[in-house]
Amino acid sequence: MNVSDSERVATSLAAEGLELVEDELSADLVLINTCSVREKAEQKLYTRVGEVKLREGTKPVIGVMGCVAQLEGETLFKKINGIDFVLGTRAVGRVNEAIRKVLSDGPGYADLGEREADYDWSVADAQRHSRSVAFVPIIEGCNKFCTYCIVPFSRGRETSLPASEIIRQVLELKRNGVKEVHLIGQNVNSYRPLTESGLEGFKGSSPFSRLLRAVAATGIERIKFNTSFPRDFNADIVEAIEENENLCNWVHLPVQSGSNKVLKDMRRLHTVESYKKKIDRIKASPRNIALTTDIIVGFPGETIEDFEQTMGLFEYSEYATAYIFKYSPRPDTPAYAMRDDVSPEEKTRRFLELERVQKQLQAKHLEGYIGRTVSVLAEKRSAKSPSDLSGHSTCHRVVNFPGSDGMLGSIVDVRITQAKANSLYGEVV
Repeated sequence: MNVSDSERVATSLAAEGLELVEDELSADLVLINTCSVREKAEQKLYTRVGEVKLREGTKPVIGVMGCVAQLEGETLFKKINGIDFVLGTRAVGRVNEAIRKVLSDGPGYADLGEREADYDWSVADAQRHSRSVAFVPIIEGCNKFCTYCIVPFSRGRETSLPASEIIRQVLELKRNGVKEVHLIGQNVNSYRPLTESGLEGFKGSSPFSRLLRAVAATGIERIKFNTSFPRDFNADIVEAIEENENLCNWVHLPVQSGSNKVLKDMRRLHTVESYKKKIDRIKASPRNIALTTDIIVGFPGETIEDFEQTMGLFEYSEYATAYIFKYSPRPDTPAYAMRDDVSPEEKTRRFLELERVQKQLQAKHLEGYIGRTVSVLAEKRSAKSPSDLSGHSTCHRVVNFPGSDGMLGSIVDVRITQAKANSLYGEVV
């Protein structure tokens, strides 16, 4: 979501005549988009503001946006010297007004208000992170209140965009040459719009599965979505993927723990048994859907037995990739009041042990592609080899292959010849 927010802010700034520069030293305005999910976010912000302030020459206007801005608000002016304005997560559409206020009245401006009813979610082509891949927000906020998570407080309650607006954006992106869209949100499958507009005529057991079919009907070449909330993930989502080739064969389904006791303490609203049923349906699909997840180790009260159950769930699910995090307390969350009784050393041990299991599963998954041909969207030059291009398969695997600049932005068939630690390598066929 932060990348999408930055793209839309850049679009607003460009509309007012501001120009994005590659060299920070030449910038008149520096905007820092923050995330509070990870540990020490405020300290990182303090360090970053200090780096900007220390540059030689005229001091730029410094603005802070994102989750830390929303949570800390005006207190940031007292905590971190040098910040000129603070913009909350739902106030990004008023970034130009914030700049004007600072230029006319001086530093100390904060806007933590709600999003405008007529907020423009579109992004100018020049401000996209990629010419061939685009992020399309479909839902903002979260109503789940997992005990460890700050997102409901930083992003607010769930608000779904009308399907008709989402379809309009996708059709415009398709006309502009975008090949792949990512439908994004904190919990995309909790999508619940206030109106049927755009969903008429599309079947489905939930508004989200109907939206998937509606977006697929636009004919755009690739559609991915993340993140999904396990409780709200149903078989009809898999059926929609099976019915539509342009709905990509990748599902990100964060489980967070393999222990029912820990899941209850986390208030995740699903059990290991209910989660496994969803995994069984995904693995049974003829689309060969890649499954990825998020996991937290060392949550308060997690025992060795709880952790071993998580390892067992990993082996059962056979994740293509897993994003593993050591628990860290977040102020103002219910879990912050729990005793953080797993030592840092034990958290690290569990992290490394689970990472070892996942690396084995990932290696097996990647080796299974050798000799197969996959469809790859050529997105950029490889960072490791100037003669290679890099892109993603439909199952969201990074694939590198020899290619010319003329291939960039196109979808090519690549026969996989090697499995690397975290990616695949092949040749165009």
